[in-house]
Amino acid sequence: MILFAKFCVTNQIFIESVNNIPTFKKRFEIVERKGIGHPDTICDLVMNQISVDLSKLYLKETGAIQHHNMDKALLVAGQSESNFGGGKIIKPMKMILGDRATFDIGERRLPIGDLAIQTAKKWFEKNLRFVNDEHVEYQIEIGVTSKELQSIFENTKSFAANDTSVLVGYAPFTETESIVLNTEQHINSEQFKDNFPESGEDVKVMGFRDSNHVDLTIATAFVDRFISSENQYFQRKEEMLQEINEFLKKDYSMKVTTNMNCLDSKNRGMSGLYLTVLGTSADSADSGQVGRGNMASRVISPSRPAGSEATAGKNPVSHIGKIYNALSFKIANEIHTKVSGLDEVCVWMYNVIGRPVNDPKAVIVQPTITGQLHDAEKNQINEIVENNLQNIHEFCNELISGKYPIA
Repeated sequence: MILFAKFCVTNQIFIESVNNIPTFKKRFEIVERKGIGHPDTICDLVMNQISVDLSKLYLKETGAIQHHNMDKALLVAGQSESNFGGGKIIKPMKMILGDRATFDIGERRLPIGDLAIQTAKKWFEKNLRFVNDEHVEYQIEIGVTSKELQSIFENTKSFAANDTSVLVGYAPFTETESIVLNTEQHINSEQFKDNFPESGEDVKVMGFRDSNHVDLTIATAFVDRFISSENQYFQRKEEMLQEINEFLKKDYSMKVTTNMNCLDSKNRGMSGLYLTVLGTSADSADSGQVGRGNMASRVISPSRPAGSEATAGKNPVSHIGKIYNALSFKIANEIHTKVSGLDEVCVWMYNVIGRPVNDPKAVIVQPTITGQLHDAEKNQINEIVENNLQNIHEFCNELISGKYPIA
């Protein structure tokens, strides 16, 4: 259980009404989503799971989270040779796991590197159907944390921020964002994989909205062992698109046009098809890196405000790049849900290194509203922000448990 001293933070909350055009009313909107098998998402999710497991190890061994940040990783693409009926892996992928951790507890040295590799292997086994141990090599570049940053953890009731940063969350999700997110999750659902086992986990969805029309471009890596010919590839691709279109018709009012694997070209053999051996482009074509994937909203929305921090792998009790990234979205959603009359709301959270995590230097709430924000609504907003900050220990415990999805 993580505890924080309580602070009165009223003077740090600023409310600034804006009369911008809400995102869903703008003519154009662009949203992207990288699925669980995309190399960037792999890096984010693996490193975040390492942080979660490491936090649990620290709690078990010391009763408290120790300093660590597991937010540096590079997945180096391997080399494969795809073929109808199944290809082969020529060179495995390499995952470089890095950054800093607390190794020594008293006179004992914790097996941080072993934990990182074991966690990564379990993640691949659980999430990517065709990736086995022999398909990934590991290189550990986790160094010992600095004494200055470790000192932040000496007072476990009032952790200080270990970085100076500003993060931002927003609400509500637009229909375009929901379409993009849910389309990827549908393609990577168990039901879809049962119907289309040749659909790999490496899925990317890009949505471009012009007024009430969304143009979806989907990339999905086909698994070559399930494809016997070029004709079968294009037939199954068409069947996938038909199924996706039926899914989209059920829940969304906007007109949606779908395209898949736009580089495909008939009569070019293997060079005209998006085939992989393992269901991810990382087996041959594309490398990945932490921070290049989805934002804390689980999509990438260039038309929205965004902070500069990657959420994945950061310390869940001291790094505001993780805590505020997730908390700002939670606060924004609560404000939009509970305060009537708001078209949209953005919540900016700013703090400086050394200041208590639950006492940010500024929380700036920017509601988009037609008309005037009255004192009653302002009081509601203040109460929501203060309540979240006063209970930030519970939120951090949920981050430790892995409750909040980060990609």
